[in-house]
Amino acid sequence: MPRDFPWPEGHDPESSVNFVAEELDVPSLSAAAVWPHLVDTSEWERYYGYMSDIVFQDGAGPELGLGARFCLNTLTFPVQAEVREFRPPSAGEPGLLAWHGRVDEGGDEEGRGLDLYHIWMIEDLPGGGVRILTQETQQGALAREIAAANPSPMLYSHQDWVKSLATTALRAAGQG
Repeated sequence: MPRDFPWPEGHDPESSVNFVAEELDVPSLSAAAVWPHLVDTSEWERYYGYMSDIVFQDGAGPELGLGARFCLNTLTFPVQAEVREFRPPSAGEPGLLAWHGRVDEGGDEEGRGLDLYHIWMIEDLPGGGVRILTQETQQGALAREIAAANPSPMLYSHQDWVKSLATTALRAAGQG
């Protein structure tokens, strides 16, 4: 399922230690209806239970934009992130949001770090509806630990995020 995304060097799905993809088609929504709930981080903790303590650097936020730097806790890990791709949906073009994140946990020389790249694509479907797609690649020792966990916390958390984002957009549109 990896789509043709602008994966940065070292983060393509084929060479990642851990990779997850999740998508959902929602017939009664549009990309324009979903996008605001994805890029407004003040909503994340209300609809996504695996996220907390979102703090922006440099007085930015709560809405994401290109170059925005923020910290958050997800799956108990403190992630420092920077938005690398930010393109709202427009006529015929999907919305694209991507951030690069790091978890720096010390210890030995290599540490237990995690280097991740998270991509969202929100696209209108031919004939109506929207596709919500998220993918994440992970590198590092902590990524190996997460990949070995059964059940996969990354897979289940991303499934929940996609479904919760769609439910939030449906409610805002008066459909939920």
